Amino acid sequence: MKKISVKYGKKVIIAAFWVLVWQLAASLVNNRILLVGPLETLETLAKQVSLGTFWLTVGSSLLRIGTGFTAGFALGLLLAAASGRFSLAEEVLSPLMSLLKAIPVASFVVLFLIWWRSGVLATAVSFCIVLPNIYVNTLEGIRHVDRRLLEMAQVLRIPAWNRFFYIYRPALKPYLDSAIRICAGMSWKSGVAAEVIGIPALSVGEQLYLSKIYLDTAGVLAWTAVTILASALCEKAVLAVWQGFQRWEPRCRACGAASHGGRNTGARETARSQESGQGQDAAQVVLELSHVSKSYSGKKVLRDVTARYERGKTYFFRSPSGSGKTTLLRLIAGLEKPDGEMAADGIRRHGSRISMVFQEDRLCEEYSALVNVDMVTGDREKSREHLCQLLTQEELDRPCRELSGGMKRRVAVARAMAAGGDVILLDEPYGGLDEESRRRTRRYIHRCGANSALLVATHTGE
Repeated sequence: MKKISVKYGKKVIIAAFWVLVWQLAASLVNNRILLVGPLETLETLAKQVSLGTFWLTVGSSLLRIGTGFTAGFALGLLLAAASGRFSLAEEVLSPLMSLLKAIPVASFVVLFLIWWRSGVLATAVSFCIVLPNIYVNTLEGIRHVDRRLLEMAQVLRIPAWNRFFYIYRPALKPYLDSAIRICAGMSWKSGVAAEVIGIPALSVGEQLYLSKIYLDTAGVLAWTAVTILASALCEKAVLAVWQGFQRWEPRCRACGAASHGGRNTGARETARSQESGQGQDAAQVVLELSHVSKSYSGKKVLRDVTARYERGKTYFFRSPSGSGKTTLLRLIAGLEKPDGEMAADGIRRHGSRISMVFQEDRLCEEYSALVNVDMVTGDREKSREHLCQLLTQEELDRPCRELSGGMKRRVAVARAMAAGGDVILLDEPYGGLDEESRRRTRRYIHRCGANSALLVATHTGE
């Protein structure tokens, strides 16, 4: 509390110092046309506020500038999303955005006065100022999304809704924080400047223009203060909405029936086969590799791998580090392509769904363990059921960044098992776990993956 008091006390003293400098300058000039002091400016502002047209004037400017800001913000987000998805869109839009950033505000004003009426001038100028800034910052944020999280989302079939809110949104935050601060101030400055030139009725720009005509310096400073205050308040309001949006945690959506897990689906398939007298589900082949090879920069990592994997069995890869275990799992998951023109024929998944525990945890650290698992299930109760087998109830709602390494590893395992699959890939699933947690996690994996083919890359063979 004392630190806060000192901080704000210091700001008040600094502000008082500059007000005093302003008053001394006005006293030295001693000419009301050239410069007036803070008290005269405040008196003029108080008179304006008491007039009924003041709020209508400020509201009209707010509507014009706010409309341009909102339109530029929304279109900037949409165009950046399109550019992030399609490289051609970025190539087409890049010259336009560079041009919009380079053109002076005065040129915008003159052109728009020729094309349209003055009433839409502030809106159009604000739009052109905001659009390129939001576009560039959003696109930069999209480029800095953690690619490992995107791979995880691809393999675990996380719906687009969940990807946006829990992977893309946190990545965009630092970029849009700065962009909003810049655009909120710039849109008011450029919008009011456009109003001064276009002189639309009931606008802050019109009042500034009239004050200039009548050599009313106090009026100019008073309306300038209104512009600064409105800009600051709008910036805070937009940032408050944006930060509220950042804190919002909407319920995750399921990606359809396929997202509800391999264990239950496998059990139903087994039951149906047994009822029909097939009795072969336990030996059902869910994955085949045929002469699969992989090279990096001419160096062979995998050579001519051929294998068949059946439902209900566990397969261990115990070769030393660097021998290609992770590469093989990535090939099966579809994150890498094998060598050869007929490479697609080398991995036959037979329609099997894949789930994976990656070598890294690949968690959304800002969010709780429950949210991280809920992203793949869209079912809060199912997510809680899986996590409670590996973590305590108190640990489920803590942000993952606050969890220990072993806890994070168990969340990653629960997420993959909750996602389910006919084939479940486990890359060092017991890394960082103590002996008791290792036993508990191993039992959980084999219980949940009883009807899946489990492919485990490990140094221990557990």
